[in-house]
Amino acid sequence: MILKRFSLLICLLAIFNCSSKDNNIDNSLSKNQESADLMYIDAMNKFNSKQSDEAIIIFEEIERLYPLSNEAIQSQIMSGFIDYGNLNYDDAIFKFSRIINKYPSLKNIDYVYYMRALCYYEQISHEDLDGKNNYLALENLQQLIKRFPDSKYAKDGRQKVVLVNSNIAAKHMSIAYFYQKKGKYTAALNRYKIVISNFSNTRFTPEALYRTTEVYMTIGLKEEASNTASVLGYNYPKSKWYELSYNLINKQNKSKSFLKKLNFLDDE
Repeated sequence: MILKRFSLLICLLAIFNCSSKDNNIDNSLSKNQESADLMYIDAMNKFNSKQSDEAIIIFEEIERLYPLSNEAIQSQIMSGFIDYGNLNYDDAIFKFSRIINKYPSLKNIDYVYYMRALCYYEQISHEDLDGKNNYLALENLQQLIKRFPDSKYAKDGRQKVVLVNSNIAAKHMSIAYFYQKKGKYTAALNRYKIVISNFSNTRFTPEALYRTTEVYMTIGLKEEASNTASVLGYNYPKSKWYELSYNLINKQNKSKSFLKKLNFLDDE
């Protein structure tokens, strides 16, 4: 985690080096540009010396005194980054969101979108707990990818989307299995279907198909069980869940014709 945050800081400093040269925001209204520069240098020196509390005070003062300067925008991003580094995610999200709303055309705004998404992503905990941050992280990562598909941050965003989807699918599976064990079969089926329909690229799809087959067999819907097992066998022929579904269907239905219908046996 320390190495990861150091890498993000390197990116942040690189962005500032570029933005100070290339940003098109008009600084002509600032009468004390030199003072803003000196204050920003002082704040960065304190930040690099691990005096984050002192640094953030100066960054906020730059925002107040020189709101139209490049340093003010950079200070806002640095302030958000310090909150992120201190795990003050709510404050960081507020600051990054404010930058996005106020400066939508800012150079390297993709970095700000990325940092906001990370604030949600890093709050994701075990799938059995509140899943709110799963969806907020997913929403923000997808915004990053959609708006900036060629951004260097989009690649990491896509990888994190896969992990978030797996976490959401795991939560649905946990709830579905709980319902199944309690005999609430309709509720269980609805959850399994969400995994199958919306999270088909996760590792939980084969199990969701098997559990659906299992529920259908339990409630006597053999044709639905047959159809679901066929889908499982066609898409995941080497999965352990395919083998379990085969054993389940074979145990309940001894007739060879029924097994042929499931495509478990080759036609003779």
